[in-house]
Amino acid sequence: MMDLIDQFEIGHHGVWPVTFDRRSHCAIHLHPGTQGAGHAEPVRAIADGEVVAYRVCKNGISDGATDSKTGQPLLNSNAGFVLLRHTTDTGEGRTLAYYSLYMHLLDMTSQEDIVPQPNDPPETGSANALPKWLLDTAGGKDGMVQMGGTKRVYRRDMLGYVGQHQGVAHLHFEIFMEDGNFTAWFDTVQIGLKKPAQPTTSDCWGHSYFVISGPQEFYPQPAGMDETWFPRVPGGSLGAGDTLYVEAWFDKGQRFTRAWIDRGGSGIVALLTPDPVADPYDNAQKHYEYDLYERAMALYPACPSDGYEMLRFGRILSEHSTLTQAACATWIAVPFDENGTLGYVNIAPDAIKKLSDADFPFFTGWQKVDDDNTPFNDAGRCDYATLCGLTGIQDSLPSAQPLEVDPNNNNDVNLQLASYVQNTDGVDEKLRGMVFKARSEWDPSNNEERYKDLNDPYGFFGKQKDTNPDGYKNFTDFLSKFQFLDKTPLAGQQLWFFHPLAFIRHFRKCAWLSASEFKQLLPTEVLREAGAHGLYYEDVAYSRRRADLAKTHRIPLNCALRKYTISTPERMAAFFGNSLQETQWFEKLHENNRSEWYYPWDGRGFLQLTHSSNYIGYWDFRGRKGQISQTTRDALAHAQAQANQHRAQAQMYLADPVSGVTLVMIGWREQVSAEGQPVTLEDTVAPADSAGYYWAKMGMARYADKPIALERRAITARRPPDPHHSHPNSPVGKVYYHSMNFRDASAVVNLPSTVGQPNRPFNGYIARCVAYAQALAVLAEVKFPDASGVPSLGFPEGRIPRRD
Repeated sequence: MMDLIDQFEIGHHGVWPVTFDRRSHCAIHLHPGTQGAGHAEPVRAIADGEVVAYRVCKNGISDGATDSKTGQPLLNSNAGFVLLRHTTDTGEGRTLAYYSLYMHLLDMTSQEDIVPQPNDPPETGSANALPKWLLDTAGGKDGMVQMGGTKRVYRRDMLGYVGQHQGVAHLHFEIFMEDGNFTAWFDTVQIGLKKPAQPTTSDCWGHSYFVISGPQEFYPQPAGMDETWFPRVPGGSLGAGDTLYVEAWFDKGQRFTRAWIDRGGSGIVALLTPDPVADPYDNAQKHYEYDLYERAMALYPACPSDGYEMLRFGRILSEHSTLTQAACATWIAVPFDENGTLGYVNIAPDAIKKLSDADFPFFTGWQKVDDDNTPFNDAGRCDYATLCGLTGIQDSLPSAQPLEVDPNNNNDVNLQLASYVQNTDGVDEKLRGMVFKARSEWDPSNNEERYKDLNDPYGFFGKQKDTNPDGYKNFTDFLSKFQFLDKTPLAGQQLWFFHPLAFIRHFRKCAWLSASEFKQLLPTEVLREAGAHGLYYEDVAYSRRRADLAKTHRIPLNCALRKYTISTPERMAAFFGNSLQETQWFEKLHENNRSEWYYPWDGRGFLQLTHSSNYIGYWDFRGRKGQISQTTRDALAHAQAQANQHRAQAQMYLADPVSGVTLVMIGWREQVSAEGQPVTLEDTVAPADSAGYYWAKMGMARYADKPIALERRAITARRPPDPHHSHPNSPVGKVYYHSMNFRDASAVVNLPSTVGQPNRPFNGYIARCVAYAQALAVLAEVKFPDASGVPSLGFPEGRIPRRD
């Protein structure tokens, strides 16, 4: 998605972070191409948010230019905008508040020409329609700045269409934070710090990074290990005084690395491997991440769960870890030279620092630019030499003139700076990582300071006093038609601006679900199979019981999703597509079905463990293998086999006293379904962590990562029968969406023998499809096929989004 949006960023005007006349421009301009009738792509909200302010215009406005044929003013600019404030979570107790601005939204007259709007628009917006308030220019609202009040929008909701400014079609797009919110979130983050310390918080998401100081030996193969997990590599060494920075991540099962180096402590960090280096374990048959569970079981027998975290993060994030320091040894292959040569290093020792994207590592390009190192003066003009110093990339053209030598708008310097920003290799990437503290160009309280040089004797308008005496006034009058920040609580503030696409790319790696997002995963209406009776459809309320479950288990569930790399929209949708159905739509974590042959070893947790063998497998994974006797294991295995063969007599085989299960094990089992008010830490950890374990063990990611090909399936369903009231219950048409990748991801944790066999049924598949589509709509960017098979719908057909 972001690779596609990159292509919309205009490179010749409105460039981040400086305009042609060297003034700060903490935004980007996006243009998605053809916007004619039938081809208009709407502007959408990037996240759930509150509307701070907005402006709807009936017509465009003129910058003073006239039509050469008619002599009439050209309506070549659009002043419509929406400003949103977003609040979300990036971890436990980690609230992130930021703003997004969508400027130059198309006027209503032009919008009607390309996308006619309904006469009765909805009060609230959606992925498929604009709300009434974003179409209303009546009653003196035309062109007026309006406060958002209680208005809210949600991710992917339509906000309007791309307009133009001075004849150039584009969307002016910003993301920024208030100073207080920036400090509150980044206070514990070492953004831009050249010598980062080992983080002490649990914040850890996205890619992993390792800071390795020389001298350091990189081995061809860890001592005592063989080719099974550690294929032989060349090996080598890192010199004394050198520092190697390694990035590691997973993509569709494979492990990749990238590396930078600071030679001799010079402070100059050079990228060694522009292209990702694949792990030597990966090949056509084996995939490092998909085999992570097996690797942890083989290399960390004392506690594979802790070992899994070492392989995943390079450190153990869970509380009360089991592995001792010696047992934590974690050997990974890292590149250490320009050729991508690999060698193994143990990253467990404290001498190697472990970071993640949550730390905004400086060597990946993140840099904070504030009053101490800003290249912009009070007028917002950029000093060329200072900007070159910030990027660390010197211009190949003649040396830049310092700003003080050029107090006015020297066109030669403007051209040189524009060429440097737009055309010099590597500069664009460096600038994307810079976070600027600056005043907004939409705040009129800054106008005099920002633009007064234009009216100086040698300024742009000052030189035109005789021929264009009203030039400066006309300019500020035109500017005032766009500015609005003085009418909001942000007036007069210095703000922290991010390159919008870099911000979105980075925080999308987090994948931590806020309370609101978690709630939105629950469909308002579901389908369920009813045996010979066909299908039922029924409403799902966000009951007190469901709210309590979310409050108790959302954070542990987020931790489990992070641990087991269930962190892409596709994987999360596959997980919740199954979890929602198995927990009866987040109502309970215990199946408690006395009629089934496997009772009391029935379904528990967010992906329900069923059968005693699954529970023992989970306890072994958690490091409790030595606490379960072989006699108990044999008794449970025998009982399960007997129960499976003699279902009518199941209870006598699986009852706890017969199988020899200890009271401790019964307690462990009950912790997997802990509900209400948990008593211990394990009561909140086990329901979510056991689901992550089952996801990893059964290899669900292999199927979730496959391409999504949604098929619209129309069916009929009835309301469930009501024993207390007899009333007509005619079947009605309903739609669900099937995708083979999701079907197999569901089958592998329900009935593995049906993987790859679409005609073999298993428990609750249609209900799972409803949950899957809901999760995709909330978390991903897919569009759903309509009745014609065209992927045109932003939300599943016939469904209503769950809102706060």
